[in-house]
Parts: sequence; C-alpha cells; structure tokens
Amino acid sequence: MHQAEDTSISGKRGGFIKRLRARINSGDSWLSYDLADLAPGGKIDQDVLDELEAQLVMADVGVETAAGIIAGLQNRLARKELKDLNALTDGLHRSMTEILEAVQQPLVIPESDRPFVILMVGVNGAGKTTTIGKLANRLKQEGHTLMLAAGDTFRAAAVEQLQAWGERNDVPVIAQQAGADPAAVIFDAYEAARSRNIDVLLADTAGRLQNQKGLMDELVKVKRVVSKLDAAAPQEIMLVLDASQGQNALVQAQKFHEVLGLTGITVTKLDGSAKGGILLAIAGKLGVAVRFIGIGEAAEDMQPFRAGEYVDALLQTDATA
Repeated sequence: MHQAEDTSISGKRGGFIKRLRARINSGDSWLSYDLADLAPGGKIDQDVLDELEAQLVMADVGVETAAGIIAGLQNRLARKELKDLNALTDGLHRSMTEILEAVQQPLVIPESDRPFVILMVGVNGAGKTTTIGKLANRLKQEGHTLMLAAGDTFRAAAVEQLQAWGERNDVPVIAQQAGADPAAVIFDAYEAARSRNIDVLLADTAGRLQNQKGLMDELVKVKRVVSKLDAAAPQEIMLVLDASQGQNALVQAQKFHEVLGLTGITVTKLDGSAKGGILLAIAGKLGVAVRFIGIGEAAEDMQPFRAGEYVDALLQTDATA
C-alpha cells in the first residue's frame, strides 16, 4: 500500500519535465548554448573540446568532473568516433547520464522501522522548510502517515511556516517555545511519533552556514539523540541545496557530508539563476544520492530526480537514456 505510486503524482511528471527544460535553459549559459556555434564548420577537433570544457566549467560542472567528461570525448575523437555535432551531442549526453545515474536513487520508506526519521539540514534560504512541506505532501499521497518536528527553534517564522504546511497537509506538528533545545524538540517528536505508530517523522533544523561550528555541532547532537532512541535513526539525513549557489553549494554539501554523513540531497531553485551543472559536480565529487529536484513553489514543482530526463533538459534533446 505504501509504495503504490499515486496517479496524480505520476500524471504531473510530464509537465514538470517541460517546465524544467524551459526554465533551466532560460539563462545565458552553455545549457542554452547552440553546440553548432562551437564548430561552425561542423568539424569536431581538439579546439572544440577545449571550448566545450570551458563551457562545462562555467556551468558549475566543476573542473575535475568537466575534465573527466572531456577526457572521454577525447578518446572518442582519437578513435574517429566524433565526426559530427550529432556524435558530439550523443557522447556528451552519454557521459553526463553515466555520472548522474550513479546518484539517481529514489527515497524509499520501508514497511518496517517505524518511525522512519528524515532529518532535514541546510543553510538559510535554501528552501528547507518548503521542501519539508512538499515532501510531506508527496509521502502522504503515497499513503504514509506523517509527523513534523519544528527543530528550527531560533526563528519563530520557521515554526509558523512548518505549522502552516502541517495544516495544509493535515499532518501533526510537534513544536516548543522559541529558543528551545532542538534536540529536545526532536526527541519529543520521536516519542510522539512512535506512540502513535506514525510511519515518517520529518524533522526541520535551523538553517546554518557550513562554517558555523557551534551550529554544526548542534546538528551532530540532534543526530546523536535520535540514534539513542533508535540505532537505525535518522534513516535519512537530507541536505537541501540551492542550485543558484553554484560551486558554493558543492562546498556546503562537502562540509555537511563530512560532519553528518549525508544519505540524500534535494536540489532546489533550478528555475532561478542556476546553470544546472552543479548536480554533475555533486555526483562526481560526493556520490551522495540525489532524491529530488525543484523548480518552483508548488508541491508538484518538486519531483524525484531522474538522470536521463535531467540530461535531456540540460542539452535540450529528446533522447532517452
């Protein structure tokens, strides 16, 4: 029952992909760059690959990941397999898809292990609380029972926002007064969820920069407290990243992963100034599962990440991987 896909969710997938492609290619980046402009005569040579590598780096793919992609294309060029623009596009599509398929891992809530605790982390402004609301909506449509924990006790607005999402989704929210110990809030929420036999506990935390040691230590404390209640918990530590932050988003992910051991990432704001390549950088550097991507404020604007569709959107192709 819990894992059956809701038709209203799957039915929105096509529209999401169309919007993703339109929005991610709206900026002035290599994603909307006509590959024909790289090789006006249609001939693919080392100069074309050098220019493509520069475009990849500017699109936030990262120096190392871009170099790896180009190395593969250089090998194909040496074997005379890159004879035209179609071959170059196909080779680029294949390379990018292989990198991203390694992190295409959907969030699965098992039938056992209740409550399944999802600890949401990230910096201020990444869209963490909104992502919690969208995820709650999705999981409820899938048939799960949920509870929200207002672990961001530093901002009254964060608690109010979470309570609004709870009301909208008809999901209970456990909260305490402003300034309360976040670990205590999440402890109480876990006990409440267990006593009510709730499937999933979604725990919010205060937004923080990755270099704020005191706040990062607090997250470690929250994780430790939850683990004492259940050695398997939190089963998911999900980082919410703002795609428009570019390479700084990768730095954030590396630090959070080092401190907490991330199990999943949700990338938001791909409809803004994001160039989209940051997912390739994260996949190449961290290898942490990318669970969802988001392109807007509505609940249906967050969808599970699928590598082939994403690369199609990046390259404005209709290929299937």
